Amino acid sequence: MELWTSPTPNGWKVNIMIEELIEAGVDVGEVEIRMIDLLKGEQFSGDFTERNLNNKIPVLRDGDLDIMESCAILQYLGEKYPSPLLPDGKKRWEVIQWLTWQAANLGPVFGNKLSYTRYMEDVPPEQKAHPLARFGTEALRLVKVLDKKLDDRDWICGDEFTIADIAVYPWIRGWKWSKVNITDYPRIMAWVNRVRARPAVGRGLAFGVPEDEIDQWSEQRKKQYAKSGASIASTDNLARS
Repeated sequence: MELWTSPTPNGWKVNIMIEELIEAGVDVGEVEIRMIDLLKGEQFSGDFTERNLNNKIPVLRDGDLDIMESCAILQYLGEKYPSPLLPDGKKRWEVIQWLTWQAANLGPVFGNKLSYTRYMEDVPPEQKAHPLARFGTEALRLVKVLDKKLDDRDWICGDEFTIADIAVYPWIRGWKWSKVNITDYPRIMAWVNRVRARPAVGRGLAFGVPEDEIDQWSEQRKKQYAKSGASIASTDNLARS
């Protein structure tokens, strides 16, 4: 298999999934990692577009099959390599619901809040006021939903760590970067710490990032990510794609 990716929340999901499968003793074979430089626009190259018309990372290549969308990749790997990460029976549908919740709600909202918070410096403050309030309020509503889900359990779907946790974690872990305050929710803070303590998660987060910056970026990297984010958020790229 080949994984075309970059160190972003959606990229980290699949890195973590692969490492969790290995941790569980699953033989996934050799996985070649191809890092995509988003700032250079490599996601718009002909080679990338041939495999993903939506020009977003990650892309998983498995033989003659190309799979786009991080949550679809998680489900594909969960089905190809059976493990508790994607359980059978009724429990599977609980996991898939929360996987979809992340893709349809948490990711887009946190992503938009992040864009207006960090990346759109050229936009006048008065033009950002409404989207910042809108996405900030909705992000906190979603945090409350997650908090309720974690009321009587260690993991999102019960006693087992699953692809639902893998999908949600990379977005929640970046709460400081997106300025969504989760400190009023001790259950979520405890869940974040539990996920981060998993060895496979640590290895998955290390893809493409120096070891000493896995949990705390340097000022140089913050500027680099801000520049990359501004490029991605630009309407020029929308026209380009």
